[in-house]
Amino acid sequence: MSYWIDTHCHLDAREFETDAQAVRARAALGKVAHCVLPAVEVANFDAVRQLAHAGNDSYALGIHPLYVAQAQDTDLATLDAHLTRHRDDARLVAVGEIGLDYFVRELTISPLRERQEFFYLEQLKLARKHGLPVILHVRRSADRLLKGLRDIGSAGNGGAGPKWQGIAHAFSGSEQQARAFMALGFKLGFGGALTYERALQLRRLAASLPLEAIVLETDAPDMPPHWLYTTAAQRVAGEAQGRNEPGELPRIGAELAALRGMTADDLALATTRNAMAALPRLRLLS
Repeated sequence: MSYWIDTHCHLDAREFETDAQAVRARAALGKVAHCVLPAVEVANFDAVRQLAHAGNDSYALGIHPLYVAQAQDTDLATLDAHLTRHRDDARLVAVGEIGLDYFVRELTISPLRERQEFFYLEQLKLARKHGLPVILHVRRSADRLLKGLRDIGSAGNGGAGPKWQGIAHAFSGSEQQARAFMALGFKLGFGGALTYERALQLRRLAASLPLEAIVLETDAPDMPPHWLYTTAAQRVAGEAQGRNEPGELPRIGAELAALRGMTADDLALATTRNAMAALPRLRLLS
């Protein structure tokens, strides 16, 4: 029987603080059998780990680029310590969410541009040290992320380090960038953004890239699919924005399946297999 894996879900977000277990139960009813819960700062390391264990899910530990402004240099040592302490925990599947964000203006200028780049590279080194895949935040930053992966990845074994594993989350770059991530060993995360008809480039990529490159995600509570989105005018008129949940994944998957001309069951099987390739410890939890 086919089932879905949500490879990126922030179930510890405050939007879910009163009903996280009910949200997870609704997703399970829709055959979302597993969720990957990435941390964004050291303050939520314990929360994602506890939620993953409570829901038979998995988690990743890392410092998100949007959080580097308040992060301390010592947070990298804290991350290293947590990765060491929980190295035998099969539910710890990656270092993440880490990466670069060149969409938020403050992060593109000094000193935060350099600071997020420092945190990104140092966390790549920790992923190498601990032998873990990485979950990447990619927002207008694909080329710089790729450079970091090549620089850190080639630092060992005489310039030929082991191939990376992981996911380029919420991918929205070019086909050339997509294939560059794939060549380095990454899968590409697609979610609610592909459900918007105006997202022509993203929908074309989602439909045409090799199936073995694709994993699915909700990024809940963020990145809502089109059926949950309300415009600014609608919100002013009192219409609430729908809350994105991991239970939306099957409907997102059905839209992608239609774009690719395949059945939803076949897409679920393929993307589940791809998720396990990107994050190998998931195989131990299946």
